[in-house]
Amino acid sequence: MAWFILVVAGLCEIGWAIGLKYTEGFTRLWPSVATAASMLVSLGLLGLAMKTLPVGTAYAIWVGIGAVGTLAFGMLLFGEPATPLRLASAALIVAGLVGLKLAG
Repeated sequence: MAWFILVVAGLCEIGWAIGLKYTEGFTRLWPSVATAASMLVSLGLLGLAMKTLPVGTAYAIWVGIGAVGTLAFGMLLFGEPATPLRLASAALIVAGLVGLKLAG
C-alpha cells in the first residue's frame, strides 16, 4: 500500500508543478488554490509512504515521478521541445526509479 500512496503523491507533485504555470505567479485565485491543495496532498501522502518505505528511496521516487511527469506534461500542454536528448534523459530517470524499486 505504501508504494501506491507514493505513486499518488508523485502524481500530485506533477499536479502542483504544472499548476504553478496556471497560477501566473499566484495572481489567479482558483489555480492558486488548486496548486496549493495539490502541494499539501502530495507532501502529506509522501509523509505517509515514508512511514514504511526507506526515506531515500521514497523521496527519490517521489521526485522522479514529479520530474518525468512534469517534463511529459510540459511537452503535451505547453509545446516544450521533445528532443531526443530530453527523452533519453527522462528514460534514464525512469531506469533509476525502476532500479530503486527493485533494490527495495
